[in-house]
Parts: sequence; structure tokens; C-alpha cells
Amino acid sequence: MPEVSAPVVKLVRWSVEPIGAQTLRSTAAAVIAYVVALVTLPQHAPLTAPLTALLVVQVTLYATLTTGIRRVNAVVVGVLLASGFSTLVGLTWWSLGLTIFTALIVGRFVRVYEFVPEVAISSMLVLGVSQVAATAWDRILETLIGAGVGLLFNLLLAPPVWVQSAGSSIEEMAESMGRMLRSIGAEASGHIPVEQAAARLHEARRLDHDIVEVDASLRQAEESLLLNPRVRQGLLSRVVLRTGLDTLEICAVVLRVLTRTMTDLAKERTDEPLFPDDVASALRELMKNLADAIESFAVLITTPVAQSAEDAETRLTAALEDAGVTRDRVAHLLLANVQQHPRQWQLHGALLAEVDRILDELDVEKRAERLTEELDRRTVQLRERHPQLASAVRRLRGTAVGRRIRAEI
Repeated sequence: MPEVSAPVVKLVRWSVEPIGAQTLRSTAAAVIAYVVALVTLPQHAPLTAPLTALLVVQVTLYATLTTGIRRVNAVVVGVLLASGFSTLVGLTWWSLGLTIFTALIVGRFVRVYEFVPEVAISSMLVLGVSQVAATAWDRILETLIGAGVGLLFNLLLAPPVWVQSAGSSIEEMAESMGRMLRSIGAEASGHIPVEQAAARLHEARRLDHDIVEVDASLRQAEESLLLNPRVRQGLLSRVVLRTGLDTLEICAVVLRVLTRTMTDLAKERTDEPLFPDDVASALRELMKNLADAIESFAVLITTPVAQSAEDAETRLTAALEDAGVTRDRVAHLLLANVQQHPRQWQLHGALLAEVDRILDELDVEKRAERLTEELDRRTVQLRERHPQLASAVRRLRGTAVGRRIRAEI
């Protein structure tokens, strides 16, 4: 029985994930557009309708509304050009070239921007099949049917929200940073070859690639929250994720500098341990506390449920407090060690400074201040960019507050 149910469970799980849901939505929209065109128009194979619906149904609702009109314009312009050339000169090698050239030029003038090639593509598709079409208007109607189905499909069935996938990417990056910190703590004991320390430095540098991928995933998540009727407090969610990723990016940079400090120490102490046993033990505990703090911070910014977020904030606060206590103990031990053996004292100071930067970036109160500042900044930007919309929102809020007060009286 488990062998039979496992593929079914896997299929259901895939179907509710953003990628699976978007695939099913695109397929359904194209099929519905084809059926509507088949019933409405006298065409035997109205393939322009499902093609347009497939182009219009984007990953997010915001992308659909902002690019759908440009896509429709590109297709309609291409259809009109191809229909005109087909009526005047028919399909030849030189008329095909002239159609493509004209479509690319006209696409610039009608301002379809990134969809200029689709003007030429639509022209080529229609130029080949328009000879068997009843009229050019059938192709235009197919395009409008496909666009209408695509837009209505996204309005009635909102596209998936990509916050969960972006949150998973953020948590995976935080876990990678946590593993790296724990490895650094383990390597503080005993003698560490320079090659091993340098390998850790290269690993920290590769975090830049992870940040780029996470940033792309987060941009998609931010776009999926815009204009999505299934999302409340979309601005807050976007700000929490964006400021959280910015914090983790700064921590990744500091972590890279920290691994550089450890590599420099390994170069100077080739025949002896990096630290005495008591310092190494405290550093191992400190790095573990930092790793726990970073991972708890990632869970905090990616947790949508209030109770779970409160638990994550409690864990983060506890990890930061433990890290602060351990940091002070490491500082006293390093000071005593430097007074006896002052070699590379500047590297010891750099190590503590890097730990302090990470602790400062993860501070709960600083995070709250950054969230407030970013929310205020974006609210001001929205008010300046769309003053009429902001005024309407203020009036609606004022009306709602007034009703509440009258009801209480």
C-alpha cells in the first residue's frame, strides 16, 4: 500500500506547490481559451487563442496585469501586419522578410517594450495560416479571447504566492551559514593547516552566489504579493522578508571577513594551535551560539503565524543573550592570552569586532527599528507616486474609523 500511495502523495504535494500550481493553471487557461474560441469562432483550429492565454497567464497577478496589455498589443499588431501583407502580396520569401522587418520596427513605435519580438513571431505565425482563415478579424478575435480568458483566469483564480519558496531559500542559506560557523568553532581547537582554513574562506565567498539566488527568489515572492487578493498585509510581508535578507547578507559578508581572520591566524601559527584550550572551548561555544542566532533569525522572518513568530523571536533572543555572555568570556580570555603572548593581537581584536557586528545586525530591537523605518519610507513613496490612491485609502480608513466610533457611542 505505501508503494501505491507514495506517488499519489508526491503528485498532490507537487500540484499545490507554486511551480506545480502555475503549470496546471497555464494548461487549464490555454485549454479553456481554445474551447471558447472553438465554440465562438468558425475556425477549425483556433490556436492563437490558447497561445495568447498561455502568454498572458504569468507567474504572478502583478505580472499579468502589468504585461498582459503589452502582450495583447504585440499580438494584435503582429496579426494586423501579417494579414495586410498576406492580402496584398501573399506568402513569399521576400514578403516574409519584409513582414518581420516591419513588425520589429512597428513594435518599437507601439511601445510593447520587451515584447517586440512577439510582434514578429505573431506575424510569422499568422502569415502562414491566414491563407486558410476566413478573415483577419478571426485571428484578432482569437487573440482577444485568449487574453480575456487569461486575465479572468488570474483574477478569479489568483496565482500562487511564492513566499514559502523564498522563505525556504532564506532558511537554507541561514543553515549553510550556521554550519560554517560551527565548523569554524570546531577548527579553533588544535592545529589547523592553512589549506583547511583557506578552504573555509572560499566556502564563505561562495555565499555570494547563494545570496544572488535567494534574492531572485525573493523578488518573485515580492511580486506575487502585489495586487494579490489572497494576501493581506502584503507590504508588511515584503518588508519583513527584504530587510531580513539584507541583514543576512551583511552577516554573510562579516562571516567572510571572519574566515579571512582565521586564515591569517593559521598562516602565522603553522606549528602550534590557533588558540589555547580554554579560548578554543569558549570560541566553539560562541560560534554555536551565533549559528543558532542566525538560524533563529531566518525562521523568525519567514514565519507567517504570529504564535510561531513569537516562539522564533524568543529563541533568537535567548541565542543572542547566550552569545553575548560567551563573547565577553572570550574577550577576557583573549585579553589574558595577549598580555602573555602579544603575537597577532590585532587578529584577536578583529575576530571580536566581527562577532560584535553579527550580534549587532541580529539585534531584535534594531530589527524592529529597521522595519518601522522601511514601512514609513515605502508608505511615503506610495503616497508620492500615487497621491490619488493614497487619498482614497485615507478617506476609506477615516470612514471606517468613524463608523466604529459611532457604533461604540
